[in-house]
Amino acid sequence: MTAMITLNNGLKMPLVGLGCWKIPNDVCASQVYEAIKLGYRLFDGAADYGNEKEVGQGINKALSEGIVKRSDLFIISKLWNTFHHPDHVKLALQRTLSDLGLDYLDLYYIHFPLAFKYVPFEEKYPPCFYTGAEDAKIGKISLQNVPYLDTYRAMEKLVDEGLTKSIGVSNLQGSILQDVLMGCRIRPAALQIEHHPYLTQEHLVQFCKNENIAVVSYSSFGPQSFLELGSKRAEDTPALFDHPVIKKIAAAHGKDVTTSEVLLRWATQRDIAIIPKSSRKERLLLNLNVNEKLTLTEAELLEISALNKNIRFNDTWDWNNMHFGSFA
Repeated sequence: MTAMITLNNGLKMPLVGLGCWKIPNDVCASQVYEAIKLGYRLFDGAADYGNEKEVGQGINKALSEGIVKRSDLFIISKLWNTFHHPDHVKLALQRTLSDLGLDYLDLYYIHFPLAFKYVPFEEKYPPCFYTGAEDAKIGKISLQNVPYLDTYRAMEKLVDEGLTKSIGVSNLQGSILQDVLMGCRIRPAALQIEHHPYLTQEHLVQFCKNENIAVVSYSSFGPQSFLELGSKRAEDTPALFDHPVIKKIAAAHGKDVTTSEVLLRWATQRDIAIIPKSSRKERLLLNLNVNEKLTLTEAELLEISALNKNIRFNDTWDWNNMHFGSFA
């Protein structure tokens, strides 16, 4: 079992989990099942990933075989942009729970601070960037006039009803998070952000620590996650795996320490949770056991942080072939 962190509601969350983004549907169930057998207990998914049924199949196979109990697992999903209206928040979570074959989540995030026009399940699910047939013809996204705090307050009701134990926010900057804190009844348990040595977001991380909000990192390897998506920015950015500073630090800790382990430990040693994805058993084990294998010096942590260039690869401004239209 990996190290745990305690959320502000008292719930224990593993510091290392498996990210389900981009796991192909045809292998997703088996990868989740095998990861549970290896010792993974946190699974980070989302309706938008389009594989929640398969994630649920892997989880439920492990449950049915008695490998784990439901209480052993920490299951996460995210509210997609088309369901921000308070009338649709509970419906979205109920669909996620149905697909997963579970009664509750441990943590439910608002995926992005953008309210898209509502798309009924029967029209398209998951809708991704689709906000209607007419919009799709011209590559347009229609927004919906829903303040973020209205969505968050609808999320709070999900906790009241026992549909999720915790709620969180994702892809936020500090100003919106501050607004949530000033208007919420249930404080966000976690903030999930793009976080790697090229985008350290140090002030935001420190703000969360001051407010007792856990920080969860995605895309810990920087540009690597976005190469297969055809990101020009990722293609033009030197790989962190091959960065001289990361390679030097890895070599200083022994021949069997990899640059990927250095990148992951840089996060977890600063109490930032990680959700790397891998399809290889040996890599899954390395990721899961990185806290026990490696400890970086304070100087090494600072040297890695100094690589920051404020490069954001998951930038909503860049969502391909789309432009934002008027409020629906």
